[in-house]
Amino acid sequence: MKPRNLIGLGLAVAMGGSLAAGAAAAQDQRFVSVGTGGVTGVYYPVGGAICRLMNQTRRDHGIRCSVESTGGSVFNVNAIRGGELEFGVVQSDVQYNAFNGAANFEADGAHEDLRSVFSLHPEPLTLVARAEAGITGIADLPGKRVNVGNPGSGQRALFELLMAEKGWTMDTFSLASELAPAEQSQALCDNNIDVFAFTVGHPAGSIQEATTSCDTVIASVTGPEVDKLLEANPFYFTATIPGGMYRGNEEDVTTFGVGATVVTSAEVPEDVVYTFVKSVFDEFEGFKALHPALANLDPETMIAQGNSAPLHPGAEKFYREQGWLQ
Repeated sequence: MKPRNLIGLGLAVAMGGSLAAGAAAAQDQRFVSVGTGGVTGVYYPVGGAICRLMNQTRRDHGIRCSVESTGGSVFNVNAIRGGELEFGVVQSDVQYNAFNGAANFEADGAHEDLRSVFSLHPEPLTLVARAEAGITGIADLPGKRVNVGNPGSGQRALFELLMAEKGWTMDTFSLASELAPAEQSQALCDNNIDVFAFTVGHPAGSIQEATTSCDTVIASVTGPEVDKLLEANPFYFTATIPGGMYRGNEEDVTTFGVGATVVTSAEVPEDVVYTFVKSVFDEFEGFKALHPALANLDPETMIAQGNSAPLHPGAEKFYREQGWLQ
């Protein structure tokens, strides 16, 4: 299916002079959308940053980029597959599962047209608990009120995978809520839940909101089940949430996580993806400065780490021009 935004290029105006020129310019414009996540996470501001960079030079390439807040990784992959989005920010495990038709994508089969663009920041699975809930690690969750994440989000997919390894079901918890990221911090501090699970780059606004609004603990996510997942899946890795980053959490917390990646479809034209990538890397230092989670990005790592689907030819072309691919 052709991506919907690349088909409609504007309205023709059958008039002469400057109006005709304006109509031609409108016809020449193309539109792409980047699916991200909740507005309080990192995906949304990162997607917005990419679009701002791309739109700065749209007079040269005629492509207007817009950012969309969505349900998250799984939603974004499905929307790309359906031609409703051109680009999406997704967790590295979701990218792998979509391309291979595994986990959440088993029923629909492999998304063979999925293409990688580049990877972004690491995203640890973060458990934020009320201080009085008695939760210091993942093993303390049975019997608690747990926000497992909204359906369609990457955090929900990762948490369900960990639950399966531990032999848990939703009935393991006294409550399994499905709040979106924008709602979970207030629910925690209003004592409606004991803990929420969030896969996010740090520092994150939603984690800062929870830790400054009420007394909280960031719990560790370790154990043999986690070790098994790390051994079996190269897109997972051990992660540390630094002590002192959030109020009330002075010690480093060990967990595991994924990486954020940007994906597209093989049906998106090569010049569009090339322009998308070029817009980021031509202003790379400015891009890294737009959010603390991006500060340590390295181009050659971004090309390789966390990307299970083949590179889109438009991205590959740019990387070869830079000498980052042979």
